[in-house]
Amino acid sequence: MGEGDSTGTGVAGGLGAAAWRRGAGVAGAAVGVLAAGAAVGVAAERLTVGRGMRRKARLALDSTCPYGTLRGTPGTAVADDGTELYYEVDEVDEPGDRRGSRFFGRRRAAPPVTVVFSHGYCLNQDSWHFQRAALRGAVRMVFWDQRSHGRSGRGSTPGVSIDLLGRDLKAVIDAAAPEGPLVLVGHSMGGMTTMALAAHFPELIDGRVVGAAFVGTSSGRLSEVTYGLPAAGMSVIRRTVLPGAFKLMTAQTALVERGRRAGSEIVGGVIKRYSFGSRDVDPAVARFAERMIEATPVDVVAEFYPAFAEHDKTEALCAFDDRPVLVLAGEKDMITPATHSQAIAEALPDAGFVVVPGAGHLVMLEQPAAVNEHLNEVLAAVSPVHGGSARPAFEDDARQSGQRGPGACPG
Repeated sequence: MGEGDSTGTGVAGGLGAAAWRRGAGVAGAAVGVLAAGAAVGVAAERLTVGRGMRRKARLALDSTCPYGTLRGTPGTAVADDGTELYYEVDEVDEPGDRRGSRFFGRRRAAPPVTVVFSHGYCLNQDSWHFQRAALRGAVRMVFWDQRSHGRSGRGSTPGVSIDLLGRDLKAVIDAAAPEGPLVLVGHSMGGMTTMALAAHFPELIDGRVVGAAFVGTSSGRLSEVTYGLPAAGMSVIRRTVLPGAFKLMTAQTALVERGRRAGSEIVGGVIKRYSFGSRDVDPAVARFAERMIEATPVDVVAEFYPAFAEHDKTEALCAFDDRPVLVLAGEKDMITPATHSQAIAEALPDAGFVVVPGAGHLVMLEQPAAVNEHLNEVLAAVSPVHGGSARPAFEDDARQSGQRGPGACPG
């Protein structure tokens, strides 16, 4: 979709069938960008390989891709409004059998650290595939699908807010990790969900959370993000294109879904551009990300997107001020730029701030080794299983050294 593709996005009553079809095609192509967190797309570079060959390659990748196949013990939490939230638990592999330790006068072992992973907008818990594979058996982990995503139920409450998602996370923790220390890990919208949890349940953070990781996320001011476009042009798009596109996605969901499928070549190119910083990303990884985004219904895309403009949780970050925290961003992230992670790090000056060179928004898929390394540093600082209790020795990017502010939190 180019910048001039704004025709057909008005959805006032009385449009003819042809106009609806044109609008559906535009909105369907826009979904690829919106689902990645952006607001406008660019044309995919698809001139060197035939369409039939590309389709065969996509089908081959779909049939052989190993990503997203890891499964844990399933469970369901119930949100305040009755929405069912699906989660899975990966338990620790422990030497011996400690189940009988509470008998014969022996004290029951303390509960282990549980790492709770919260995924981003239009993704699902499988977006943490590489982290799950690397840590499996070494630490207790909870992965969940945010409402209306993945295997979770569609939201029962009209409209969505980041505050609502924070309460959802509390319900998942109550069900899947009701006791013991917690490490909270969130990517993009998942990081915002973590901040909302802290805003509404500071006693939980104070009493049980021993560490956190904010990956490619933001504490606010998302309405200023331009997604690589001139600021003036992005402002016009927000005022004139997006309202009509969102309305069409909600009012004519099936039509827009058909448009998205028809424009899958363009959508795939847009997703790749806005998800990854490198053009050389593994095709199987790129297709894996595309499939997760494709699985998100277009009306969910439309329902969630407005919540980001209202998101402002800088003050809530103070709840994490006195514990090991990782703030990590991709250098080339156009969805939640690295400057937004820097703002989080400035609010928490003792946090480790890492910018991964060359990485885009889906940094945990694009450069998993770097993410795993720094996440392990947090776990080493908080979990005896991982070797100690010292604060993590993060190595800030040299370009960021000395750029940290005094912090937003008192004391």
